[in-house]
Amino acid sequence: MVVTLLYYRMPRQNQRVWLLLIASCYFYMSFVPEYLLILAGTIIIDYIAGILISNSEGSKRKAWLTISIIVNVGILVFFKYTNFFLDTVAPAIKPLFPHAHLPYLDIVLPIGLSFHTFQAMSYNIEVYRGKQPPERNFIVYALYVMFYPQLVAGPIERPQNILPQLHDRKDYKWDNVKEGLARMLWGFFKKVVIADRLSLVVDYTYGHTGLSSWAMWVGAMFYSFQIYCDFSGYSDIALGAAKVMGIKLMENFKQPYISRGITEFWTRWHISLSSWFRDYVYIPLGGSRKGELRRKLNVFIVFMLSGIWHGANFTFIIWGVLHGLLVTLLPNREGRKAVWWSAVLFGVINFMVVTLCWVFFRARTVGVAVSYLKGMFTYGKGVTLLGLNDVELWLCVLLIAILMVREYRYRKHLIRSNAGFAAYCAVMVTVCYFLGVFGENQFIYFQF
Repeated sequence: MVVTLLYYRMPRQNQRVWLLLIASCYFYMSFVPEYLLILAGTIIIDYIAGILISNSEGSKRKAWLTISIIVNVGILVFFKYTNFFLDTVAPAIKPLFPHAHLPYLDIVLPIGLSFHTFQAMSYNIEVYRGKQPPERNFIVYALYVMFYPQLVAGPIERPQNILPQLHDRKDYKWDNVKEGLARMLWGFFKKVVIADRLSLVVDYTYGHTGLSSWAMWVGAMFYSFQIYCDFSGYSDIALGAAKVMGIKLMENFKQPYISRGITEFWTRWHISLSSWFRDYVYIPLGGSRKGELRRKLNVFIVFMLSGIWHGANFTFIIWGVLHGLLVTLLPNREGRKAVWWSAVLFGVINFMVVTLCWVFFRARTVGVAVSYLKGMFTYGKGVTLLGLNDVELWLCVLLIAILMVREYRYRKHLIRSNAGFAAYCAVMVTVCYFLGVFGENQFIYFQF
């Protein structure tokens, strides 16, 4: 709150510098400090490239855009996929070159690098397309890339949404503060109370063998809600923190688990990423303009790349391939009218399909995922323990029910009366304190 009050009392230019300083300190303290120099280097390159793209014509424009993309993708590939490549290639070449030695590099993925890379790329692509004028103010551009609420896990913003807001002076509005804080508290509740509590069951089921199929189904379904509460909880915190400062970020989730099909699911889940791939990969590949077969191929490529983007592991690639196959092969029910029982039926079926796909996302290796899936469909004797007692398990079920009611019926975060807002804050803080699971559970999407 003190930071916010200082922010509102500053002149417009100082507001930008203040936010950029906070972002730099946040990145410096949260991860390897030296990586801040890498981030600064890419910001400078992309800033200059945007101006050069705008000032050039013909092939030169494309050349500057290409250089910018190569730099961003090259850094991402080096940090995220080098050791994955070495682990994959080394066993293959060992029989051919028995004395060859490919060293394992001691590198760690800078936190939020994937999100930063895609957001930076969207800026220069939009400048190249003529949809966004180049940002001449370096502080404003750097703040666009390093806006700290969404720096490490999105949403992946577009320059048309953020840059105009960074040029405006932000005046103090109590309604913005109330709405932002209320949403942040809801995000914290989803993370520490629901997601981290469900993780106790999920970690147990994925870490033990000999469990019954019922126990493994519970673990798989709990993970569906865990990853939703974990990721959407971060998005709520990011959107709330930005709202407190008078900045509106795009929504990243819209009740994804009520979807009646996989295609509809991806219009509701991680919206900023799916729309990024649609605009910058799917449409440039030809979209639906070159026939149905080509459209399906383009969709499949997008989901395979999405799986690769999520992590350097074959589990993520398989997860992306599965979604690509489901989207291309199953009918799209989005927008179709249906009676209530049909909507419920297809919603449940779709949730189960998504849950089965999440097994590959959660498992450490493909072998673990396959073994887990086999256990889910192997009915027989097995241990039904889930790592929690009955009371704690029913608490998990109750929390999921509260989540469903709150997310799907009461989505407003602005509480008009000050007394109601104070009561809401007191209740949420108390619940988070007494029911929260506090440990070393980072947000799941920090690893991407």
